Amino acid sequence: MISFPNSKINLGLNVIRKRNDGYHDIETIFYPIPLNDTLEILPNPEAGKKFSLPITITGIEVEGDVSMNLCVKAFRNLRRDFPNIPHVKMHLHKTIPSGGGLGGGSSDGAFALKMLNEMFDLKLSESELIEYGAELGSDCPFFILNKPCFASGRGEKLEPLDLDLSEYHFLVVNPGIHIGTGRAFLDIKPTIPERSLKEVIREPIERWRDSLCNDFEKSVFPRHREIVEIKDELYRKGAIYASMTGSGSAMYGIFRRAEEPAFSFPESYFVRYV
Repeated sequence: MISFPNSKINLGLNVIRKRNDGYHDIETIFYPIPLNDTLEILPNPEAGKKFSLPITITGIEVEGDVSMNLCVKAFRNLRRDFPNIPHVKMHLHKTIPSGGGLGGGSSDGAFALKMLNEMFDLKLSESELIEYGAELGSDCPFFILNKPCFASGRGEKLEPLDLDLSEYHFLVVNPGIHIGTGRAFLDIKPTIPERSLKEVIREPIERWRDSLCNDFEKSVFPRHREIVEIKDELYRKGAIYASMTGSGSAMYGIFRRAEEPAFSFPESYFVRYV
């Protein structure tokens, strides 16, 4: 079985409060975009009785221990509760840049859950898959639903929204700068916003520039001038709205479909219209 895990952008992100468990309550709007990895999962009858999960990864390099990949964790967590699931082998081709706030790893893990549920007829409901997704990470439940959502809590509380941006396309620019999420949170003063993002998002998109904000820009921009320059360039070339996604460092600009201006970012940057 093959699927194509997609990425997401954050339309606004407010850090509201720090919780007693050390996490932060946020509100944001997740919006799926068609920048996709490729994930293949096949039965592996050659594996022995001892746990074995061969996984190969191509495309953009993924750092870290492959055994910690969220696709692997998804299989292990399901097999914990369904021990008769056969062994599998996986191949993941990475197109979504890692560590940029685009949610690629979370999407891979969520799609693995959905694929395994279908392959082995586990009959898990959407709400049950969301619970498994929450074990993998805060963004994973969104990719189970995979539709525009208002998110709160740590990002795992989801409310689907009627939001359609299909008349626009997105330019994604990732400069490859690693932004430590913990450090990004340290530099933010949590504040309850005067207006909820659910209200702001109903405004015409032309007004988002003045009202739809990502709090992480306040902590990231002073330390990374080059990310500020990406946002400025997106607006100079006609973006209706531009923002950092998640805690960065990827930026995106929203353009009308008929417009596809050329850019001259450094060759090391990941730059793609979707």
